[in-house]
Amino acid sequence: MRVVSEPFGGGALTRAVLDGAAPKDWFMARPRGAEEWRSHAETVQASFPDARWLETLRPAISASGIAEERLERVAAARGVVVTTGQQPGLFGGAGYTWLKALSAIALAERIEQATGIPSVAVFWAATDDADFAEASFTTVALGAECRRISIDRAGDDGLVMAQMPLGDVSSALASFLEAMKSSPHRSLVDAVSAAYAGEATVGGAYIQLLRHVLEPLGMPVLDAWHPAVRGAARPVLVEALGRAATIDEAVSMRTVTIERAGYRAQVPRVPRLSLVFRSTAGIKERVPLAHAGDAARRDDLVLSPNVLLRPIVERRILPTVAYVGGPGEMAYFAQVGAVADAMATPMPLVVPRWSATLVEPAVDRMLGRLGMTVDDIRVPHRAERRIGERAMAPAVREAIDALRTAVQERVTAVGTQAVAARLAAPEVIEGARKQLAHRVERLERRLRAAATAAEHDAVRDLAAIRASLLPEGERQERRLNYLPYLARYGDPFLARLKDGAALHAAALIGTR
Repeated sequence: MRVVSEPFGGGALTRAVLDGAAPKDWFMARPRGAEEWRSHAETVQASFPDARWLETLRPAISASGIAEERLERVAAARGVVVTTGQQPGLFGGAGYTWLKALSAIALAERIEQATGIPSVAVFWAATDDADFAEASFTTVALGAECRRISIDRAGDDGLVMAQMPLGDVSSALASFLEAMKSSPHRSLVDAVSAAYAGEATVGGAYIQLLRHVLEPLGMPVLDAWHPAVRGAARPVLVEALGRAATIDEAVSMRTVTIERAGYRAQVPRVPRLSLVFRSTAGIKERVPLAHAGDAARRDDLVLSPNVLLRPIVERRILPTVAYVGGPGEMAYFAQVGAVADAMATPMPLVVPRWSATLVEPAVDRMLGRLGMTVDDIRVPHRAERRIGERAMAPAVREAIDALRTAVQERVTAVGTQAVAARLAAPEVIEGARKQLAHRVERLERRLRAAATAAEHDAVRDLAAIRASLLPEGERQERRLNYLPYLARYGDPFLARLKDGAALHAAALIGTR
């Protein structure tokens, strides 16, 4: 298995953040070098003078093994936490879930090495999310097929994933296990089967699987919908309700500022609604600004944050030194900064996760047969063009080239004489030149397409390569589930991922 580090994705605002071109007051500046990271970590430490945060959240983390040992050590030494997170995805979700987790683990290790301050990575499993559509599917590569596996809704609209029943998942599980067949690492296959069985919920199955994979790597997993988290977060949410109008105005102004600067605000503002959800029986709805005061006083309502408030909550209940985010998260932290200012609370720090594409040996062999690289597959139509050009008979290619040259030469000759005799204007001749060149190009495309279609093996190889490297036309990490790879290739593959994440973390710290 080959692991190829990729440029970080995202839109214009994300790129501006990475390049340092975004306004300085929108984000907390990333520390540079060990001394700045140590200073930042010490500031976080100062707001958590003891280990009570862990005592409060311990039931929601419920760590075991190496993850528990590291968590206990860090809390006892008043260390810091690197966090990342994701809402539930079927069978663990897309590859970026694991890339985020490995990035956070590597960053925590590098911070501890560079600063001497104990650090641990914690995965924030957003089981309080109510987006079933996002949690209901995953994608796997099966030969030349990119297969989407999904489950049907088994609960009410708006129900949090921690309480959303899985329902009958047997068909989806069978399809997923087919992608993991012939896997030498049966423990992972068994873990998937055990998590997605019985009376499990969407969020519960997700957490069980995450813990099986991440805890042996030293990463605890926090259940965001657990009563311990809701209790710890409630004072922050009540405060946000008390300042709901001020926060709404701050977000509105920041959104306008972002758009006037030529960027797109990642999270649309919803007028007249606060950033706090209220729920009864697990059904979530945003608290209207007009009802914020009443919601803050009602003990019977379960409160939870929306995406712009969650980083503030996290920073207040955990000694979070940095959040490892994807491209979209990097962008919406520009709005999170406005929320932090409105609440007079420290601005959370966001850093980019590592980005990568995984190339299986079989895919590498197919690329070799086609004489192509990964980059050739990403450019639309380039791969098909190269197959067609290689398959087209040399005599046909030469004849097409000769025809193209002849058209140019003869049009030039006609144009010279016709313009000199005042029979046609230069623009008329140029228009004819373009039309004839276009007809030659169309003829070449048709011949190339016919040659490509005849190359059955090459076309089949290309389909399999695309299913693996560009599933559903998207970046691999955003669509493909990585657990089948982990089951097939085991520890050596995991070691390559950890090496890539470690290099990325070193670059974030500013050390090598």
